[in-house]
Amino acid sequence: MFSIFIVLLNKEMHHYTKTSLSNLPKIFRLNLINSCTGFKSANLIGSKSQKGISNVAIFSSVTHLGSNPSMLGFIIRPTTVPRNTYDNIKKTGVFTVNHINSSQIKDAHQTSAKYETDISEFDKTNFEEEYIEDFFAPFVKDSKIKLGCKFVNEYHIKENDTILIVASIESLFVAEELIQEDGWLNLDKASTVAINGLDGYAKPSLLDRFKYARPNQETQSFFENGS
Repeated sequence: MFSIFIVLLNKEMHHYTKTSLSNLPKIFRLNLINSCTGFKSANLIGSKSQKGISNVAIFSSVTHLGSNPSMLGFIIRPTTVPRNTYDNIKKTGVFTVNHINSSQIKDAHQTSAKYETDISEFDKTNFEEEYIEDFFAPFVKDSKIKLGCKFVNEYHIKENDTILIVASIESLFVAEELIQEDGWLNLDKASTVAINGLDGYAKPSLLDRFKYARPNQETQSFFENGS
């Protein structure tokens, strides 16, 4: 029975080895590897040059690093070509992170185009710059969750020449209807999207929310008994 199961599994699952992955056509490999780790966050990072030229670009690598102090990180690809977001952050020390909702995905994807340094993606999309409380970097006006961030450090990842940017969260702006009683944000209500691979956009829907898990205790839903 066990050997039959293995045969069936092999017929249903395609097995890629490290060697076979390296031999795949470039675009196929890019799509495969960027998709296989699951859904990723979808955010617009806003920045501004010292010359006053605004920039907004989509990133799928923004991740939580800690809540006290409040910190996040994201990955910058190799700087062998101009990276306007990286240059602006290093020179000004600040940037914004803005959630993307389902009505914005076409414009959000357009920000991944390689515009010249003197061209603002705000001018090439329907996104509107918003400046709040004298924060130097632009926010995206229609975003329902916006973070003002300050550069803290960077770490070179020598294995693939990328850079991990570490930043502190200096300001957080959230649409009031998203904030639950205990501080949890209902991203479903914000229509926040996620990224599947490099160019696929999805709108996750909330399945459940669970209370703090403890050993030898049954997992409890926040929504049981109408709570």
